[in-house]
Amino acid sequence: MPAWEKIFEEKGHVFVDPHSDMARLATIFRAEEVNRILDVGCGTGRHLVYFSRAGFEMCGFDSSKVALDLATKWLKEEELDADTCLSRMEESFPYLDAFFDAVISIQVIHHNLMQDILSTIREVERVLKIGGYLFITVPILGPKPENPEDDWKLHQVEDGTFVPQSGPESGIPHHYFTEEELHEVFRNFNILE
Repeated sequence: MPAWEKIFEEKGHVFVDPHSDMARLATIFRAEEVNRILDVGCGTGRHLVYFSRAGFEMCGFDSSKVALDLATKWLKEEELDADTCLSRMEESFPYLDAFFDAVISIQVIHHNLMQDILSTIREVERVLKIGGYLFITVPILGPKPENPEDDWKLHQVEDGTFVPQSGPESGIPHHYFTEEELHEVFRNFNILE
């Protein structure tokens, strides 16, 4: 069973509360007349539910069928609607070009090797309207540089990317960005903060 499937099978809704910046983001989105939002790696749907409640048209995809089933159930219980589908972020997104006013991705895109992270960013660019908004969160602090292999039993597979050898996210890459690297990989975007 893939790692994310196992995590969601065992833990169910790993996150329920929306990220702390979502209320501020919803205010900005309303002021900027954002309507359609994509959640890349939507998991069990915490942001699909949050933004759907706030009146936005939501779409989301995840690589975990278990997570999507939980998201769909939650949306149904809340009598909300969102378009969800099973897809991997490093593959072509199942949406038309310039389809979204905004894209969000909370602690997701760093779970890959850099080559696949860059593919994800290219797909975000493709589906986001010109002048659209992208809100992402990624870790910028990595394991202790003195001996990363001792921290969480991590194995370094490329610069900045480590794979835990044990624990719930065993086998899942974790890329730790530097600030300079973030500016480089998102160079086609205007960074607001």
